[in-house]
Amino acid sequence: MADQPLTARGAATRSRILDVATREFAEHGIAGARIERIVAAARTNKAQLYGYFGNKEGLFDAIFHGSLERIVNVVPIDGAEVDDWAVRLYDEYLRRPDLIRLATWARLERRPAGHLVDDADRLDDHKLRVIAEAQAAGLVRPGDPFDVMALVIAMSMAWSPVSNVYAATAEEPPELHDQRRALLRESVRRAVMTG
Repeated sequence: MADQPLTARGAATRSRILDVATREFAEHGIAGARIERIVAAARTNKAQLYGYFGNKEGLFDAIFHGSLERIVNVVPIDGAEVDDWAVRLYDEYLRRPDLIRLATWARLERRPAGHLVDDADRLDDHKLRVIAEAQAAGLVRPGDPFDVMALVIAMSMAWSPVSNVYAATAEEPPELHDQRRALLRESVRRAVMTG
């Protein structure tokens, strides 16, 4: 059914399933998520869910890959402003804590080591190209572009919902977020940028 065009009603049902399942997987992980809860909250049935996604793993994959694409598209990287990219990532984690939780569940339950996604599915190529170009221009310190990217992302996650130290929320005072943004920006600037 996924290859056939959806009716407006079918598209609405599929969208409800994705919305509900995103919350379910973010809260409970892959193993803990329950199809029964998803279909009840999405006001649909298992047959429709399986028709759209095949199985629970297929549903998680659709949500997970969609969340990776969202992060790439909503938080584009600029090689001249890697420090600002880190801050925009921080802000996206505040807006959508479920997205970082989904990535963490994928790490915990599927890929405890190595890349988070298969090489064929990796969305890092553009980011790595931007970092390599910034390195060639003398804006970013030399080194493996992947390692630079990984370091900046890790720094941006310092207060994310999966932090093992402190998980920030959007409800905290704006001044506190401004302080963290300033610290993050300056730390990334010193760690990976030149000049």
